[in-house]
Amino acid sequence: MKGRVLVIAGSDSGGGAGIQADIKAITALGGFAMTAITALTAQNTQGVFAIHDVPDDFLARQIEVVLTDLGADCIKLGMLHRAGVIATVCAALDRFAPNVPVVVDPVMVAKGGARLLEPSAQAALIQQIIPRAHVLTPNLPEAEALTGKSAPEADRAEELAEALLALGCHAALVKGGHREDAEVMDLLVEAGKRPVRFSSKRIETRHTHGTGCTLASAVATGIAQGLPLDQAVGRARAYVLEAIRTAPGYGAGHGPLNHAHTVKPGEL
Repeated sequence: MKGRVLVIAGSDSGGGAGIQADIKAITALGGFAMTAITALTAQNTQGVFAIHDVPDDFLARQIEVVLTDLGADCIKLGMLHRAGVIATVCAALDRFAPNVPVVVDPVMVAKGGARLLEPSAQAALIQQIIPRAHVLTPNLPEAEALTGKSAPEADRAEELAEALLALGCHAALVKGGHREDAEVMDLLVEAGKRPVRFSSKRIETRHTHGTGCTLASAVATGIAQGLPLDQAVGRARAYVLEAIRTAPGYGAGHGPLNHAHTVKPGEL
């Protein structure tokens, strides 16, 4: 069974988001996770306290050695915080994985408010990364920032998604969790297909750290395993909802999810 996912993203020392969340989600859904780390963060549930860059040449080497040996069925892009990182990733993918589907989570701001995309890198993200995306997975503020459009009401989500498609991605999953409605509605718009709406009752909790990373990696795992995109998204949403519902409650801020809810203790 396919299921190899290379994640190119930043590390979260608190374990709730970033590479750590990606590995957990991919593994919990039966995939095989590989990584190329773009940056190290000193981070916990209360915020991001420091960011340490990984040199561009070392980032490129991580991507090269993984793809030329292990290969990948899907690639997930997360925190690409500098224009140099974006250029490095694009060059490596052109050389070593030109035909592998890419899921792009446009990480711009952390849950606690810290900016994770340098202002000078936003244009590079739009021009160089988004056109490569098989599916783009922005939350509402990210989608609005990328398109310059506002969509405070759920019935305008399709307009926002179409504006994202116009930037060059094949599909866009616009997440509605930042609205305050009792129902959370996510919209999937795929080129040449009718929009698909996913709706679920809002779970009132502060333990939502890493939901964006987790959802994108779960979608990437589904794609890597050969699922149609709408099924990959549906399974990913169900996985994330249960991970939120059963969150362990760690930390004084935005706590992590229960990524391991698919794993039954005592089965080994």
